Amino acid sequence: MGLRWIFDWIELSWRVIADLGKFSLFQLFSPTLLPEIPMPQLSKTSRFRAMLNSRELEFIMEAHNGLSARIVEEAGFSGIWGSGLSISAALGVRDNNEASWTQVLEVCEFISDATSIPMMLDGDTGYGNFNNVRRLVQKLEQRGVAAVCIEDKLFPKTNSFIKGEQQPLADIDEFCGKIKAAKDAQSDPDFSVVARIEAFIAGWGIDEMLKRAEAYYQAGADALLIHSKIKTASQVLAFAQAWDRDCPLVIVPTTYFATPVEEFEKAGISTVIWANHNLRSCISTMQRTCKQIFEERSLCSIEDNVVPVKEIFRLQNASELLKAEESYLPKRESTRSIVLATPQGRDFDVLTADKPKTMIEVSGKPILGRMVDQFREEGIKDIVVVRGFAKDQVNVDGVSFVDNDDFETTGELHSLMQANDKIEGNVVVSFGDIVFRSFVLNILLSAQEDIAIIVDTDWESRPSFNGMEDFVRVKKTVANGKPVPSADVGKVRLVEMDPSIAHDARDGEWVGLVKSTAEGSKLIQTALVELQERDDFGKLQMFDLFNHLLSCNVSVGVYCISGHWLDVDNLIDLNEAQHFAN
Repeated sequence: MGLRWIFDWIELSWRVIADLGKFSLFQLFSPTLLPEIPMPQLSKTSRFRAMLNSRELEFIMEAHNGLSARIVEEAGFSGIWGSGLSISAALGVRDNNEASWTQVLEVCEFISDATSIPMMLDGDTGYGNFNNVRRLVQKLEQRGVAAVCIEDKLFPKTNSFIKGEQQPLADIDEFCGKIKAAKDAQSDPDFSVVARIEAFIAGWGIDEMLKRAEAYYQAGADALLIHSKIKTASQVLAFAQAWDRDCPLVIVPTTYFATPVEEFEKAGISTVIWANHNLRSCISTMQRTCKQIFEERSLCSIEDNVVPVKEIFRLQNASELLKAEESYLPKRESTRSIVLATPQGRDFDVLTADKPKTMIEVSGKPILGRMVDQFREEGIKDIVVVRGFAKDQVNVDGVSFVDNDDFETTGELHSLMQANDKIEGNVVVSFGDIVFRSFVLNILLSAQEDIAIIVDTDWESRPSFNGMEDFVRVKKTVANGKPVPSADVGKVRLVEMDPSIAHDARDGEWVGLVKSTAEGSKLIQTALVELQERDDFGKLQMFDLFNHLLSCNVSVGVYCISGHWLDVDNLIDLNEAQHFAN
């Protein structure tokens, strides 16, 4: 490049040296001390200015939101093109300044925050006159945008590929005023203003292009974007050959994409913009996906062609939030889960001939596997499963097992008793044949009572019943002489639990989830030991445990939900449970 590049390089070098001014020359070049010197991180504006003035051909890629920008950076690009066409299309409006400049600015902020590489915004005509341009530059700098490109057309703009030859150009002097205003408004000396010349688009020849280029260069433009929409690179290459100033040239080869980039390198082009291909690839993929799902009424054939949800989480940097939560959120005491998974399940035809119903698949995953995943998502890592029928088939990874080998002749409390030594500290006990939305577990874990249960007040909407449902009666706290609604969390207490509660007396159905604190776990252990003295202990069920606790004046908190769970007892329930994929 020419003298202007050399001057910019010298200026940038002096800035780096100034930042290192506290070090002596001996320190800077000492082989033992050099690795310890904290080298300054160049700003986005400095890096973009260096790209414009690079001796090598540089490439920047279009992005239209934070997600696409992060993908651009991961692909290896050194810069981002904030395309006006793509941003407006992503917002569902035309590329005619229908999206306000503040709406575009908001998108820029998300892009800047999501990436560490510099971005140049396609600033259309500057969204008005010189005054609008001044404010635009100030706001872009505040949001970490490295450069803006403004074009010499009239506001409101029309996309260059829509009857471009009929679009009037801006007055040269007026546009030069915009460039000067932009340069005067910037506070960062490395912020770049790129002037986009539309004369080729409007049907003018190279003389008009050169006249405007010289004027914009003299007005202070840091680079010139030479735009052309013909299918060969002849116009931009002819301009590059005729241009004799030390001002970087930027091109957008959307229509002349077949030209080898080596031709641009030979012509001394500074930067190539791939202008809208992320947006276009998104559209084609979404169109195919939507059409296929609509026609097939299924996700099966497209699942292997889309990224897993965990890839979205990775791009969103969800792992950083998890680490931050460990630093800033109150530590939740560790909780253990005990899952009663002993029954065979006799109403599933051949599905449970050789495996327990807890291993029946719901939406492609065993019921127990889904439950274990939900526990782990809430930070419950210590999971104990009480097995019974076909215990060798219960093979979920990462859990421990205890066995009730007398499962055929004993009830739920006998199974729970096999894990009695595990009932300590915070514990969640669950049936192994239920499915539920994750928020249900979250509600339970947030309970403050020593013993708390989840009750479904919409129990009558269940698809089927087997006569063994654990119906409940509850007591609502009274405030100022008025009953508090049962949905008021923490204000409801259990009065009775029994399958035989009369229909009119039922307040809901226990869903098979109970949580106890360390104190509550001691109360449950004591109750189990006392109940074990009964001759019929082997036949007792969970509702017997709760009624015994109540008889000992132990309070059991009730947290109410309305649906959002299922007890999978038969094929009707199993079919309904397929809708519970999270």
